[in-house]
Amino acid sequence: MIKPRTTPGVMELLPRDQIAFQRMLDVIRRNYERFGFLPVETPVFELSEVLLTKTGGETERQVYFVQSTGALGQGGQPELALRFDLTVPLARYVAQHEHDLAFPFRRYQIQRVYRGERAQRGRFREFYQCDIDVIGKDTLGVRHDAEMPAVIHAVFSELGVGPFTIQLNNRKLLRGFFEGLGIADGERQALVLREIDKLDKRGAEAVRATLTGPDFGLAEDVADRIMAFVQVRSNSHADALARLDALGSGNATLAEGVAELREVVELLKAQGVPESDYAVNFSIARGLDYYTGTVYETTLDDHPQIGSVCSGGRYEDLASHYTKSKLPGVGISIGATRLFWQLREAGIIESAESSVDVMVGLMDESRLGDSLDIARQLRAAGINTEVQMEARKLARQFHYADKAGIRFVALYGEDEAARGVVTVKDLRAKEQFEVPRAELAATLRVELEQQRAMGSH
Repeated sequence: MIKPRTTPGVMELLPRDQIAFQRMLDVIRRNYERFGFLPVETPVFELSEVLLTKTGGETERQVYFVQSTGALGQGGQPELALRFDLTVPLARYVAQHEHDLAFPFRRYQIQRVYRGERAQRGRFREFYQCDIDVIGKDTLGVRHDAEMPAVIHAVFSELGVGPFTIQLNNRKLLRGFFEGLGIADGERQALVLREIDKLDKRGAEAVRATLTGPDFGLAEDVADRIMAFVQVRSNSHADALARLDALGSGNATLAEGVAELREVVELLKAQGVPESDYAVNFSIARGLDYYTGTVYETTLDDHPQIGSVCSGGRYEDLASHYTKSKLPGVGISIGATRLFWQLREAGIIESAESSVDVMVGLMDESRLGDSLDIARQLRAAGINTEVQMEARKLARQFHYADKAGIRFVALYGEDEAARGVVTVKDLRAKEQFEVPRAELAATLRVELEQQRAMGSH
């Protein structure tokens, strides 16, 4: 016998946890659509030459290649590879369908991606990403950058995961500041950017030691100015604008970064994002080199150990490998699998009740036709209903419903039939009541709507 087991790095859930996970995805999808984003799905695998357009990156070293059994003996690099994110497939998609799309193109995509991560708790080789991007043709105004935090706010408010902060910065602002310190070389800037992005994980002392160490060799006074700069955090809307004003005009790159971030912050207020839920944070850089302007990270205030739960930013040229058209864009991504796993570990998310609202029990075999008819009426009223197909002891039927997370059990036996009623047992409230058979669906709909209203608060 082969021992049944999953491979390391996957999340496989029992039904009630799967329901909770699906509901998280539903909230994300609903809010993406509410902001006018359109759904896109791309194949799980892409042509290797299309997918691996960059070389040497950490992500590319984790690619899973796909090989059919017929091609195994032919050698060479496999023709196909599994997607490792949703951005590269988006670039290919937009370049391929450029003449059929309306720009700015607003897409959302909720699909699994695959990376050969080292197996450890909370790191996944197969996981859902939930992305939105706005892609422009030739140009894309910075106003679109300001819409992303509004979407993040809507999603995480509805998810009900407690207080959170959307942290904002701009790569131009950082690069301009470095230029003012004499760090003008692009590669050296990128190294410093990646290092300061680790501030929250490594701590200020460790980051400063690296900056003044042999790999970077920055002077003590330069490192001190960088550390003072990247530890700036705003605590209100007015404070965010004041901290941007305090930077002055400086060089052209810094001035552009300040102007863009100021516009984003001002538009957040116009979109009704509460000022307690966003902050300017000059250490946010995002490790990926293709971000060029606004960058975002979202953290849960009560659970900082989880790290960023939603991040993204502005990039200038999405699809340069596939088209000569200039396609600037801005986007965010939620790693839903990792987020769900961590929220469950932290006790913020619990197993859901069953997606089945009612189970119609079977008191004796002669009543099967009645049970099926009652279920039909409940389903017609929009109530998810399961029917017990075998007459078993009532205690066993109740035990089954309770274990499956079904709240209501409807019973229609000889006594109920004689009086034209249905007995309803509420397993959560541990009480039962009778309802005229004709009024069952309406009564249960009221009960379920009350339950959902309580669940949303």
